[in-house]
Amino acid sequence: MNKEERSKREQHLKGIVNNLPDSPGCYQYLNEDEVIIYVGKAKNLKRRVSSYFNKEQQTLKTRLLVAKIADIKYVVVNSEADALLLENNLIKQHKPRYNVLLKDDKTYPSICITNEYFPKIFKTRKILKGKGRYFGPYTNGGALHALLELIRELFPLRTCNLSITPEGVRCGKYAACLEYQIKNCCAPCIGKISRDDYLKYIDEVTAILKGDIKILQEKLLTEMKEKASLLDFEAAEDIKKRYLLIDNFRSRSEVVSSTMNNIDVFSIESDEKNAFVNFLHITNGCINQAFTIEYQKKLDEKDEELISMGIVELRERFGSNAKEIILPFLIELPIDGVTVTVPQKGEKARLLALSRLNVKQYRADRMKQEEKLNPEQKNTRLMKEIQELLHLKKLPMKIECFDNSNTQGNDAVAACVVFRKLKPSKKEYRKYNIKTVAGPDDYASMREVVGRRYRRCIEEGEELPDIIIADGGKGQMEAIRGVIEDELGLDIKIAGLVKDGKHRTTELIVGKDGETVGLKQNTVLFRVMTQIQDEVHRFAIKFHREKRSKRQTASELDTIKGIGEKSKTALLNRFKSVKRVKEASVEELAAIIGKSKAELLHKALNNEN
Repeated sequence: MNKEERSKREQHLKGIVNNLPDSPGCYQYLNEDEVIIYVGKAKNLKRRVSSYFNKEQQTLKTRLLVAKIADIKYVVVNSEADALLLENNLIKQHKPRYNVLLKDDKTYPSICITNEYFPKIFKTRKILKGKGRYFGPYTNGGALHALLELIRELFPLRTCNLSITPEGVRCGKYAACLEYQIKNCCAPCIGKISRDDYLKYIDEVTAILKGDIKILQEKLLTEMKEKASLLDFEAAEDIKKRYLLIDNFRSRSEVVSSTMNNIDVFSIESDEKNAFVNFLHITNGCINQAFTIEYQKKLDEKDEELISMGIVELRERFGSNAKEIILPFLIELPIDGVTVTVPQKGEKARLLALSRLNVKQYRADRMKQEEKLNPEQKNTRLMKEIQELLHLKKLPMKIECFDNSNTQGNDAVAACVVFRKLKPSKKEYRKYNIKTVAGPDDYASMREVVGRRYRRCIEEGEELPDIIIADGGKGQMEAIRGVIEDELGLDIKIAGLVKDGKHRTTELIVGKDGETVGLKQNTVLFRVMTQIQDEVHRFAIKFHREKRSKRQTASELDTIKGIGEKSKTALLNRFKSVKRVKEASVEELAAIIGKSKAELLHKALNNEN
């Protein structure tokens, strides 16, 4: 690999790493032959994968691995536990070269409820079809054992290996064991409990294994309080530990489910130009394929048509012959012998949600890459969102915002900032000294400044803005409307930013009717409006401070005609004060500002004296 190819590969990998999500998931490293050479899990994909490319932290083995990486793929999941399960399954399937010495081939345990006349519950690593219902697998062994122990305490279910039949119970074939004597078993073998009552216990256990741990938590809290009231704090602490284990425990996996086999899951995300179809394939209860393809729309294709194309393409590409396909909506599939399922709840709905999560993340990654390559495209998209939110007739290519600043009516100024294509156009910023308003009257000041600006724009034929924003809420917004619409007869959308009691911007008022648009943090509109607001506030405050500072530093030299700012500065730098300038001779002054100015200055200061 030459230097140019190596640089190109590094840029490709850097682009992938920079766009990874801050979510749990599994990542796969592929070599030049598109063979998976390493599989790993991460609580935070971006942070974990980035660490491999940090040369300061690289070990020799890591450098050897990184040198072989030509591409990176990843699957987003909902938790670190799910990532661990998925990592285990992917390693078993692909047997990556660099995972061989690091990973074993163990199978995580599950909980089985048998299909016997009187079912029993136990832990197992073997999944036998027809044996019973399986829950799991579980990655946290301690939590699994705690769960089984609590189930045994709550429900006196049998643990023996007897093959109990109704005939054997009626005939007295069985005898009660020690578990019954110590009240750990309800002894269904000798008829101490009916089958219906026993199955009620099983139903309650099933509900717990599906995630409803409220019963367990209530029991543990009661026991803990009882122990604490008896001052048995050691026992109370043991119960607390078990309670916390169960509280943080997830009784089933959303990635792996032993009840499902040979199922395809598809989901779609689309916009005006592109569509993304995600594919998950479930075999023997685990995900062994995850892939997303992108379609570029040519006409107004519907999602139903595009997902059908994606199903045919991906099933053929990966050789899937699954007889059940999970989809977000019903479609007519030209595939014989295949059942389409649109789940609303349960484990299939969770798999569909996982597929949606992956396709949304893939779409977000693609948009980030495109925006980096073409920043104008990003701004156009943002302007279109603003246009729709504010009901503008056209894209807001030019936005202007006004703000006032004064100190109790003194040194009153105003500022106007201009944004073109959502970017500051600083050469078009304008400062205004308030001339016709006495005292701290923000509304009158706004009317004066807006009138001066747009009358001049009309006279000189300058481009008018697509939207005008006031940083003072509804009052300033109405002051601007009075000038723009009533006096100048212009048709420009006017908006006002509204702050809450903590001086945080929360709303945008738009149009004559005062329609309120909520500004939620982390939205496009909030970020844009906050940027504009911060910029106009900064610009106005800066101008106000300059004017106030200039007034406070004014001196007698400012009143003398012919003595400019440069001469004044030079004199004060040399003599340090106006008093010493007055005391200086013409010759001393001439050495600084020249003979003619020195004579003029000396005469003026003497006349004042």
